[in-house]
Amino acid sequence: MRRRTVPATALAAAVAAPGTARAATPGPSVTEKSTTRLDAQAVFFVSYDGLVNNNAFQKNGLLTYKGYQYAAWYASTRNAVVARRALGATNWSTVTLSHQLKSDDSHNVISMGVSKVDGRLHLDMDSHSDGFFYVKSAAGLLDNPASTPWTASAFGAVQTTLDGLTLTSQFTYPQFVATPEGKLQLSYRVGISGNGRNALAEYDGSTWTALGEWTSSTGTYTSEHGSSTARNMYLHGIDYDVNGRLHAFFTWREQNGAVMCSSGGITNHDTGYVYSTDRGRTWRTDAGTVVATTGGSDKVTVTDSGLVVDPLDPDHSLMNQESQSTDSAGLPHAIISYVPGRFGQCTTNYVTDRTANGRAFHLRKNSSGTWQKTEIPVVLNSSQRTKLVLDKYDNAYAVLPYGRIAGASKASGYTDWALLYDGSGLNAFGEVVIDESRVKEDNVLSFMYQEKSTGTTPSALHVVDFALPA
Repeated sequence: MRRRTVPATALAAAVAAPGTARAATPGPSVTEKSTTRLDAQAVFFVSYDGLVNNNAFQKNGLLTYKGYQYAAWYASTRNAVVARRALGATNWSTVTLSHQLKSDDSHNVISMGVSKVDGRLHLDMDSHSDGFFYVKSAAGLLDNPASTPWTASAFGAVQTTLDGLTLTSQFTYPQFVATPEGKLQLSYRVGISGNGRNALAEYDGSTWTALGEWTSSTGTYTSEHGSSTARNMYLHGIDYDVNGRLHAFFTWREQNGAVMCSSGGITNHDTGYVYSTDRGRTWRTDAGTVVATTGGSDKVTVTDSGLVVDPLDPDHSLMNQESQSTDSAGLPHAIISYVPGRFGQCTTNYVTDRTANGRAFHLRKNSSGTWQKTEIPVVLNSSQRTKLVLDKYDNAYAVLPYGRIAGASKASGYTDWALLYDGSGLNAFGEVVIDESRVKEDNVLSFMYQEKSTGTTPSALHVVDFALPA
């Protein structure tokens, strides 16, 4: 069946001098270009309501650099695989690594990063509150891909440290981000769910250095139901903007379920925001107050004032690790999702309630410094996460579970959210992995998704590409 693409109707009229004409700025639209298959038999099992190859919090399971796209996943053999293709090509070249997925845990994702200072591809994989596995390519592999063979010999040995640097025995959620200077940073959690801290490490082209922890798990949080004295900060992401500022949206998850109205809910509460102007060494609230020094004694805590930009109690099944981005002016945007109060003030089963009544919201800081939130009028029909993408005109796209795409125009103030693509024909399981870097490279929205299956029967893994407004 031909998949449906619906163009957005909103167009922004450009301001022009009298007697002159200027083309209107286009609103959001998506035009399907192609779908390519990465693997006919990728590993499949459902864990924590998700798949290990398609967890939206991966940064990055799919990325673009210097005209080539790179993907990483686990095959049916449980081996880690890394692949590349020239942008627009239909065929992928694959390399099977020696590492095999150690357990059926969807947290144990593969994340990739590029150190621009030396042209290496880095992979961190297979960890959930335990040890990680790390591989890096030969120097320069990504700088001249057309003339560099894509073979197993281009990758080094699998390590359980970062070139000898031991971080923690309780490692989860690797997120790679390149600094404006081309160094590579690794964000990760130390500890466990409900009692963990965020930390950073940095690679300068020759050596990894642990910068240290910057959040705290301590302090007392009290809701109308009870109190909790331990938690962790779940990041929606960690991203540099066009001006070199580092942004992080987050939610808190409490360890003690006494803060909830029902034991079937989830203890996530509040959407917070911090930023750094010195490459993650210190962290500030939206108002500019320093609240943490990475590796120092002062860390971001739940009791710090000025952190929350969208308050919400633990009774609405707020999702953690959703999505964020920054626009052409460096302003931060995020997607958050929860069960709105019009459906009740107490979720009793977060999967069931989010699936039935969950909604995604676009949260952003506008040019006047005010935070605004708009509900995306598309029923989630899933407990899972939505991803955010901004095009070159700063139109916003929400890639919802099952590969559905909604869009809103900057011209409307992001008030005209509408479904642009219904995902029919994809047969996608749920969450998708977005190529965050490709939109800037060639104006294409590209995401990786896996087909539905049952039990542990492997299924096909694909990448689908959509052209955005030219």
